[in-house]
Amino acid sequence: MANVAVYNIEGKEVGTIELNDAVFGVEVNEHLVHMAVVSQLANNRQGTQKAKTRSEVSGGGRKPWRQKGTGHARQGSTRAPQWTGGGMVFAPVPRDYSFKMNRKEKRAALKSALTSRVEENKLIVVDELKFDEIKTKKFVEVLKNLSVDKALVVLEDKNRNVELSARNIADVKTAKVNTINVYDILKYNTLIVTKEAVAAIEEVYA
Repeated sequence: MANVAVYNIEGKEVGTIELNDAVFGVEVNEHLVHMAVVSQLANNRQGTQKAKTRSEVSGGGRKPWRQKGTGHARQGSTRAPQWTGGGMVFAPVPRDYSFKMNRKEKRAALKSALTSRVEENKLIVVDELKFDEIKTKKFVEVLKNLSVDKALVVLEDKNRNVELSARNIADVKTAKVNTINVYDILKYNTLIVTKEAVAAIEEVYA
């Protein structure tokens, strides 16, 4: 099992914690990680784009000029794609971009992402994150003490003061244990997790 240091919000080391290899020490499966990221981005797409084909635009029912003798190229409709105001060739239509991953694949991808953060020394465990008031400045100080700029902060449970203190900071996102995902873990440079959140993650995914 991997041992990582535990820090307080002042950035001082206050102990160590053993991470469960079943969650934080698995073999990284890059293919599943890639699939999970692509799946999440695809599932976020609205898929509501639409353009009209030549059969859907209005007008163009009459042949603009006779077939022969005008000196122009022959034309059948003013709503063909080469005309201004004409329909679009192979126009996009509303569609669903999402695709499904099996539950085991999702879990394996998440474990791989967590393991990669441990291997790259980008996982920081803090003993606790508790604020008496909503104060963005205080959260910025915590990040400065931990030498972190772009981070995903994982909390064990709803923590209103911490969440609202971090909400206005660019490149910082808070998430609860049951909402973490592969894309966010990889998007942010550092993963900050409380000790209680580590225990909760191991309980859910081990």
